[in-house]
Amino acid sequence: MKKKAIILSIRSHKLSDKERKLFANKKPWGLILFTRNIKSFNQLKNLIKSIKKLTKDKNFPILIDEEGRTVSRLKKIIKNDVSQKFFGDNFKFNPNITYQVYKNYINSLCEILKKLGININTVPVLDVLRNNTNKVIGSRSFSKKPDIVKKLGTFCVKQYKRNKIGTVIKHIPGHGCSTEDSHLKLPKVKLSLKELSKIDFIPFMSSTSQFAMSAHILYQKIDKKNVASFSKKIISKIIRKKMKFRGILISDDISMKALKYDLVTNAKKTLSAGCNLVLYCAGNYSESIKLIDEVPYIDQFTIKKTSEFYKFLR
Repeated sequence: MKKKAIILSIRSHKLSDKERKLFANKKPWGLILFTRNIKSFNQLKNLIKSIKKLTKDKNFPILIDEEGRTVSRLKKIIKNDVSQKFFGDNFKFNPNITYQVYKNYINSLCEILKKLGININTVPVLDVLRNNTNKVIGSRSFSKKPDIVKKLGTFCVKQYKRNKIGTVIKHIPGHGCSTEDSHLKLPKVKLSLKELSKIDFIPFMSSTSQFAMSAHILYQKIDKKNVASFSKKIISKIIRKKMKFRGILISDDISMKALKYDLVTNAKKTLSAGCNLVLYCAGNYSESIKLIDEVPYIDQFTIKKTSEFYKFLR
């Protein structure tokens, strides 16, 4: 399986001639969609169909971040005003009814995603809310209680699997402990490994999600030099060994301001640290072509896991 270790994005709601050539010839691992790419149901369905045709890959990974409420890329198609916090709040009072409502919600959303041709949703957010958690997480989190986040996150992954759609747990190993927005600046967390293990790490433990997304956060007591996405120590000893995550690890967007290097350096640092795929969300063609020429092809582990994902989609 010859694919480059990168997930790209595009600029608009239709492919430019250059983007067509890129997807036909350059072999990116997948594509992530944003609101800027979506005008209507039929437009998006046709866009996805054309990308799969260009890549000659009916299972070509098409990702979207459709969390609901504050993060809804499909808002021109559906009204998705339900947040993860809604389910977390209700879970405290009646877990059984909450599971049933959540199941119906996921099934309905998956039906739409499948009709469009989307096969991965970058949910669930497994960050645990704290009193000082940055508002960028907010209602995207299920709860302040790690056990509720764990239970609902596990349920979410299983229900998406039943619908033959992949999930991406995030932001591993935990963004709820941060007071900063990593889109805008580098968050620095001073909590110890012991303190993080009691709260933030719990929802991510032994997840069966096929994919996870790394946090661009500096956990100073664990690795004082490298953000999690650049940290061999955090990826190998915490994400892989302690949390037992066995799937494909995707970096968060390498164009975020939490990362201080140029895009190519950011990409290479994430991959050398142990991320399997690089995520680039800005949709700039010249940067995309530069990145895809510089990143390597996926390694044997990622080939194996990608093949397993393709079989899962059948």
